[in-house]
Amino acid sequence: MAASGDVVGQIRTIADRVADSYGLEIFDVQFRREAQGMVLRVRIDRPGPAATAEESVSVEDCAHVSRDLSAILDVEDVVPTAYTLEVSSPGLDRPLRHAHDYARFAGRRAKIVMREKVDGQGFFRGVLAGVDDGAVLIDADDHQRHRVAIGLIRRANLEVDF
Repeated sequence: MAASGDVVGQIRTIADRVADSYGLEIFDVQFRREAQGMVLRVRIDRPGPAATAEESVSVEDCAHVSRDLSAILDVEDVVPTAYTLEVSSPGLDRPLRHAHDYARFAGRRAKIVMREKVDGQGFFRGVLAGVDDGAVLIDADDHQRHRVAIGLIRRANLEVDF
């Protein structure tokens, strides 16, 4: 039986091809044991700012990728055990992981939690203002612009405005 990491790598390669055929990209692939058994979770994304519903991943996108990916995984017998396949989007409150995420979503609200305090604060909420020389710029709710080195960020997510 192949190691779980090897399986995830093979799945990601196949999922990348499937997603690309629909103008999408893979955000994340997870393969783990849960209460109901093994779950293969593939999160897909649409390149670009995804600021409107038309620019976001649709239910149809998920259905297309799920159908095609499932067929290929069955034929190529990549997954060594029974599993449940879930294909979804990263969500409205998506995690921000890389510098390009912060640049891509400039102008959107986010919450950034630091590994250590920056400007005396452990987290910031506000509007992303881009990336500059390895630091995320955020116009925080305290009406100040803060520079947070990407290496100091523990986690960050977009926040949903209703």
